[in-house]
Amino acid sequence: MMNKEIKGWMMAGLLLVVVLALPAAQAAATEVVMYKSPTCGCCSGWADTLKSAGFTVVEKKQEDMDVIKEKYGVPGDLSSCHTAIVGGYIIEGHVPAADVQRLLKEKPANVVGLTAPGMPMQSPGMQPEMLEPKNYDVLAFDKDGNTTVFSRY
Repeated sequence: MMNKEIKGWMMAGLLLVVVLALPAAQAAATEVVMYKSPTCGCCSGWADTLKSAGFTVVEKKQEDMDVIKEKYGVPGDLSSCHTAIVGGYIIEGHVPAADVQRLLKEKPANVVGLTAPGMPMQSPGMQPEMLEPKNYDVLAFDKDGNTTVFSRY
């Protein structure tokens, strides 16, 4: 009899641990760490669009962004004003939240990140939040800097 009670308490304890761990695991999966220049306002605007889509964004101010881009292997021709890391992927520049969500869901083979090179004028963070992105491409890139179009706006 005592053995069944112990097993019951152990199962209840294990269930409690799993239930309590789920929110932490979900939060970690959606946390975006964004490196940006301390003076860049459009980067914070982009972070706001991700927050509106349910991501948690940690902004890290960095004086020398070239160091960050080199650390994460972002080729110069694919660079933008900020670099973010989410789910092990690099997100370079003004990539819409929907593309980040799609990347995390699909996990395409050989892709290390997404980029919106330069600073597209009609992209999240560069225009009012309620406007749809348009007139630019989001590119997926691999470790060698090879690109494919991920989304077209």
